[in-house]
Amino acid sequence: MGRLDGRVAIVTGGASGIGRATAGLLAVEGAAVVVADVQDSRGEEAIATIRDGGGRAAYVRCDVTSASDAQAATDAAVEAFGGLDILVNNAGIIRRASILGTTEDEWDRLMAINVKGVYLMSRAAIPHIAARGGGSIVNTGSGWGLTGGPDAAAYCASKGAVVNLTKAMAIDHGPAGIRVNCVCPGDTETPMLRFEADQLGRAEADIIRHGAERPLGRVGQPIDIARAILWLASDEASWVTGSTLLVDGGGLAGG
Repeated sequence: MGRLDGRVAIVTGGASGIGRATAGLLAVEGAAVVVADVQDSRGEEAIATIRDGGGRAAYVRCDVTSASDAQAATDAAVEAFGGLDILVNNAGIIRRASILGTTEDEWDRLMAINVKGVYLMSRAAIPHIAARGGGSIVNTGSGWGLTGGPDAAAYCASKGAVVNLTKAMAIDHGPAGIRVNCVCPGDTETPMLRFEADQLGRAEADIIRHGAERPLGRVGQPIDIARAILWLASDEASWVTGSTLLVDGGGLAGG
């Protein structure tokens, strides 16, 4: 407890799923947390839960594809809590289709949220983090950013970009004391997994059963990923940067 005392964090996509679990866990460990999302009611619920537990939190409506929204979110964190130390670039969407089944608009929207969002939020946040003498950025990638998957061409491309962008950012901003790492989840039981099932025309339970066919015998829970993000954001990972942490129950161990 208290591993992040005195720190200020922004979590994009923080209103649900992995983002919500992460925001809650960072707050338990002492960080003041800004939940940045476009889901207003869920975002307000997320910060209410944090505050009920004695934590400090604020919600900011933020479309990560908008440069002005990204800047406003980082400025809001500094104004509310006095600075910024941690950015978790977690906002993302999925489209389950081959390139033949993906429209140009779908491709552009997915790339805008999953990749451009990381760029815009990081560009806005890095000067604030550097002003505090350094800190941590954690990007949410995917196991499918490390290997291909069926009927997910745009998603795989976007998460592969996030993995390599993480490495480039680590090189560029390490001298400012900013560590940049990537966590790559496997199948995790979140609203996005349910949306994925709908896209494929399959029952959610079927997706979960398929996802459990891995050495640890289950799909992930949001808290599993949140714990990995916490470690990367904390001083316990003080000599870790440019790394990709695969958190997938062993799904890619033989791949």
